[in-house]
Amino acid sequence: MNSPSTADLGPIPIKNVLVVNADPALKNLIASTLEPGTWALHYGANNELALNLARSKKFDLILTSEKTTGREDVELLAKIRRSRPHTRLIILTSESTPADVIAAMRQHAFSYFSKPFSSSTLAQMIRDAVQEPCWDDGIEVISATPEWIRLIARCDLKTADRLLQFLNEIAELPEPEKGQVASACREMLLNAIEHGAGLDPTKDVDIEYIRARRMISCRISDPGPGFTLDEIPHAAIANPADDPLHHIAIREERGMRPGGFGVLMAQQMVDQVIYGEDGNEVLLVKYLPSINAKSA
Repeated sequence: MNSPSTADLGPIPIKNVLVVNADPALKNLIASTLEPGTWALHYGANNELALNLARSKKFDLILTSEKTTGREDVELLAKIRRSRPHTRLIILTSESTPADVIAAMRQHAFSYFSKPFSSSTLAQMIRDAVQEPCWDDGIEVISATPEWIRLIARCDLKTADRLLQFLNEIAELPEPEKGQVASACREMLLNAIEHGAGLDPTKDVDIEYIRARRMISCRISDPGPGFTLDEIPHAAIANPADDPLHHIAIREERGMRPGGFGVLMAQQMVDQVIYGEDGNEVLLVKYLPSINAKSA
């Protein structure tokens, strides 16, 4: 028996996205990101109208206005949650504080971007939001202040990307320190999810982020059995001094993806990379020059 064709299955269901007070550039970005013919774009002039629309119609994705504050958009999200608890909402905002970002995480926003932000990063986050068939939050705030945050995150790569975007918004750091901390945290979080948890979405990683006046620390604990650095020949950190690419051949032999530079990169971007006794817990420490450090 032949498999039914797409035509035999009937028309593809149209999904709905609501965009609040978008400028032409954002409209073009969204239209070019979503698959043509499967999405209907709706527009609301402000948060009040967006709330009324969300109450009367189910939207598969909502993006807030770039012209509103983070606090206003979190309030909108909280109101939408009362009638549409599983709505995926990405906050775009002109004004933000770390407390606003934490509030958005508690309200289970899908993601959060304050101006200026990368159009390509936002486009990828929109794709992630619409491609997850059975989305749930995956990020649980255990305790949080702008200076000390503890989170539990599901062990999959898209959740990692969402978490890192939230943390990047919380980190009130000067450059180049902000980029260095973000890159180091990303490498260690991906290592924890991929190698510690084996990309098992039923498992979680524990993350603790502390912002002191002249120091940033990030602790990541995974559910794996742990390791020591001399037991991971597939990582660049274990390469012999006379063979800096030795790990590449080992990764190819084991059928592993290209990479293996995570620990080495993290060591170059922060001041200390400290492993716990069992090797499944890592602490990143970055000291901030007093001339650049912001008040915590």
